[in-house]
Amino acid sequence: MSDTNSELLAALESADQIKVGDVVTGEVLAIDNDNQAVIGLHTGEEGVVPAREYSDDRSVNLADDLKVGDSIETVVVSNVTSDKEGVAYLLSKKRLEARKAWEKLSFAEGDVVDATVLNAVRGGLIVDVAGIRGFVPASMVAERFVSDLGQFKGQDIKAEVIEIDPAKARLILSRKAVAAQERAEKLQEAFSRLTVGEVVEGTVARLTDFGAFVDLGGVDGLVHVSEISHDRVKDPADVLSKGDKVNVKILALDTERGRISLSIKATQPGPWDEVAEKAPAGTVLEGTVKRVKDFGAFVEIFPGIEGLVHVSQISHKRVENPGDVLKSGDKVKVQVLDVKPQEERISLSMKALEEKPANKQEDNDNANGASRADVAAYQQDDEGAATLGDIFGDKL
Repeated sequence: MSDTNSELLAALESADQIKVGDVVTGEVLAIDNDNQAVIGLHTGEEGVVPAREYSDDRSVNLADDLKVGDSIETVVVSNVTSDKEGVAYLLSKKRLEARKAWEKLSFAEGDVVDATVLNAVRGGLIVDVAGIRGFVPASMVAERFVSDLGQFKGQDIKAEVIEIDPAKARLILSRKAVAAQERAEKLQEAFSRLTVGEVVEGTVARLTDFGAFVDLGGVDGLVHVSEISHDRVKDPADVLSKGDKVNVKILALDTERGRISLSIKATQPGPWDEVAEKAPAGTVLEGTVKRVKDFGAFVEIFPGIEGLVHVSQISHKRVENPGDVLKSGDKVKVQVLDVKPQEERISLSMKALEEKPANKQEDNDNANGASRADVAAYQQDDEGAATLGDIFGDKL
């Protein structure tokens, strides 16, 4: 055989050889029970396309997409030699589509692109951008930490391209910056339609130790724990659940800091609304001592309603320290002296229900009101429920 004929034969044999990375077109010969397609190639050899190399959809069933006799274009991933089966090739349809997408790359670093979340993994989100597989690190998913990344699976999102490396098929994106811009736009729209003082409906979006964030239609406002209920609330989760529909009153709109302050309790009747009718001056009630201070004791007479029994109203006898006479939890009878519902204050007396000792001068402080030291102590107690008139008595 001449050298020319030998070279031609070698070239023909080389042309028929299938190499890793080659794009090949074959015919579907069968779809086996392992959910993989057997492909007949032009060389007379066979290749297989497992479901994982056909699509990123883990639930795909090849029998639904392919049938025997179909033509399919794939890329050769590797060759597998078997003594029984001979040479077979691992083929991939999805990798070929990704290669074509990289070749037609239409965006650059800094661009904002549309992406579909394929899956959520421990480190972030796997997404598809125009056929290219990309990754959004967990730290770049949102402005705040997201514990459940699975909520994004299947969603269409917008993200900024942070890094592109076609040689390594590497595409890194960030949703954080886009989310911040979207939130700013939604806040601006919300500030234009919301008014301080109005009552609107919202949905509890998330709960924290210090309150609840309520979705007002794309933007969240905070209901501080102190604004959830007229009753004392220790843990917002004891009262509210994610997804609850609630009416809230707009307390403040802070455009500079992008914050909305809300109140649930301001939309509900308060415990003080009917106090003047239920307990006018002169009414005798039984209550529970809640707190004892140097200047007197706070007694709960209705759920959520506390009144002050000033030290001068505890007894006809001289009382130097209310703690010597009363303690938290004591049940006592009191008479209402004065009610000021708008100020949420009520003055009470225990000594008014006692018989006054005959021919005995009361201590000047106890008879006429509080000392200046009492006032100083009261002003330091931010939970007090008495007026200065309650403390001074007739001295003012």
